[in-house]
This record gives sequence, structure tokens and C-alpha cells, in this order.
Amino acid sequence: MTVPSFAHYDLHAPGSRYALNTPALVLDLDAFERNVARMADIIGAHGKNLRPHAKSHKSPTIARAQIAAGAVGCCCATLDEAEVMAAAGIESILITSPVTTALKLDRLTALAGKAPDTMIVVDNPANAEALAARASAAGVRLNVIIDVELGFGRTGVTSPEAAVALGQTIKSLPSLAYQGLQAYGGHIQHTIDPDERLALCRQAHLKIDAVILALSAIDMKPGIVTGGGTGSHAIDAREGPFTEIQAGSYVFMDAEYETVIYESGKAWPFENALFVQTAVISTNVAGFVTTDAGTKAFALNGPAPRVISAGLETATYSYAGDEHGRLHLKNDAVRPVIGDVIECVVSHNDPTVALYGHYHCVRADRLVDLWDVSARR
Repeated sequence: MTVPSFAHYDLHAPGSRYALNTPALVLDLDAFERNVARMADIIGAHGKNLRPHAKSHKSPTIARAQIAAGAVGCCCATLDEAEVMAAAGIESILITSPVTTALKLDRLTALAGKAPDTMIVVDNPANAEALAARASAAGVRLNVIIDVELGFGRTGVTSPEAAVALGQTIKSLPSLAYQGLQAYGGHIQHTIDPDERLALCRQAHLKIDAVILALSAIDMKPGIVTGGGTGSHAIDAREGPFTEIQAGSYVFMDAEYETVIYESGKAWPFENALFVQTAVISTNVAGFVTTDAGTKAFALNGPAPRVISAGLETATYSYAGDEHGRLHLKNDAVRPVIGDVIECVVSHNDPTVALYGHYHCVRADRLVDLWDVSARR
């Protein structure tokens, strides 16, 4: 779709990729499509389902592409994201973080009325009771997933006994429909060494197995066991207790995942597909040039963006303010001039995407489309 505010763009024209209003979020559709297909093949080869995380892209257009490739639905980190996805017709949404406040509980039950296959995680009996009360009052039944903590210390029940206590509470509440378990190890995904990551995954699998065994003893064997991510997808699909994998960042890849070794002797099967494009605005100081992309253009919780423009591969990027960046030049780098366009692999996909309203979709050197980042709030 075209967007009126970008009417000056010459879609499909040669070189139009480099005639954008910078800073701009750029999505290479060819690399993106290969990434979507590769992950679907990897997970499918192990007989598991893929439920990709929409927090990475925040776009119903991308969620639809993943589902078309075989995904069973999508994950959303927030109720906001879930509402946007459901409004766009995306089905089988799992909200992966507990919803607890009165306002959000009302919104959740309203969402369940419109999209009854929506699922929500819960890790506390009091929250389960609050969910059930709101669902009963709204005349809906909420699908719930017990969240299991794997060592990251964020959310989830911390023992099989706690899972059983929560399970018994859920069983007693007719407006809740138990669906299974979520077990996500955020600390595992960016573990650099593959052997260490394998050991952490296997420790997590044992914890999940213990919870499954305890719940099975009270006739609550989970139908869904969901979790994992881009960093652990190969291990979790190959040998874990999961029925589905929640990978998200694979669609884009970023500078943070580039620091992670995929598996011993193996390169990542996914390509960089997401970039931020910035322009040179000053060249007066020796050793670097100044660009128009600062902390409002790149997320800060990751390594520095990696420069990919020809002749500048050894240059390094640093922040110089809210609207400014510095491109530090090595001796073998060409020196950019005023107005030159520079592209960088983003530091961390998810929060960088949230800074932009649109993806500038490209194929080779041509701008071919604009996609909304609809769920960025």
C-alpha cells in the first residue's frame, strides 16, 4: 500500500531505495521472505509448530506472511499488540505476559468476545481468579496458559508444586479454559557459546518435564507447550518438550544476534533483513562524519549498529545525541560526503522497530512498498 505522506516516493524506480526520508527503517523483502521460509522448514522438519512472536515486527502484514508459510498463529508481548493483530484478522493469538489491571482485564475480555481463540498466560492464582471473574461477568471463556519460570526471574511459576496449585485453581473456575504451558528462557536466547546454550536448554527442558509430570498427575497434561526463541529454536525443536516454538527475531536478525554462535561449525541460516538508513549531515571533524540518526533512530539495548554500506564496512557507529550519530572511519574506509546515504544493521530489532511508523520495503535498489508498524504502541 502507498501512504499519502510519502507520495513523493517514486516506487519501483531504479535507485529509489536510496531516496528515502532519513532516518528510515528499511526491510529487504527478498531476505525477509527467505528467513520466513527457512524457519518454517526448520521447525516443521522436527514435527513442531511455529507461533512467531509479533513483538519483533509489530505488523499484521508480517504476521500474515508467517501464517501463510505455516505458522499456527502469533505471540504478542502486550495486550495492545494483540488488539491490533486481532483487529487485522490474525487468529490464534497468545499473549505471553500476564494481564492484571482492571482496565486491561476489561479489554482482554472484550478481545476474547471478538477473538475467542485468544490465549493469555497466568502465573498466579489471584490473577486466575480475577481473570475468571471478569470473564464470567462478560459472558466469555478465557483460554489460559500456565507460565513457567526457567531461570530468567521475570514471570512464571517457580516449581511443579506451584504449577499444580495454579492448575487446581484454574480447574475450579468454569470461565477459564486450560490450554497448556508456556516456558520461555529469555536468558538463554543470547548466550553466545553454543555448548553453554545447549546446557541451559537441557536444564530448562528438565524443569518443564517436571511440571508436565506434576500436572499430568492431576489430569492436566498440557495440550500446548510453547516457548523457545530465535536463539534456542534449533535445540528446542530437535529435543525439547515443546509442541511449538515462539521465535521472533529470525525474520530480521540484528547486530545482537550476530554476536551469538549458532551451532558449532554452523552459520546462522537467517540473513540480515532490517536496516536503518541515515544520511551524512556534517563532515567538518577529522576521523568521523555526523549523521541524522541518533537515539531516536536506534534502540540502545544492544551492540552498536553495524555499517554495511560499500567501502564503510570497517567504520563503526556511535550515538551523538537524540538526532545525531557518528560514523567513525578507519584508515581503509572511504570518507563520505554531505548527503551520502549510509545503511546499518539495527542493534536490537524489537525496540528499534517501535521507533518507526513504517517499513520501507525494498528489493535490490528499488523501494517497492510501505508497510505500517501498526502495533508499535
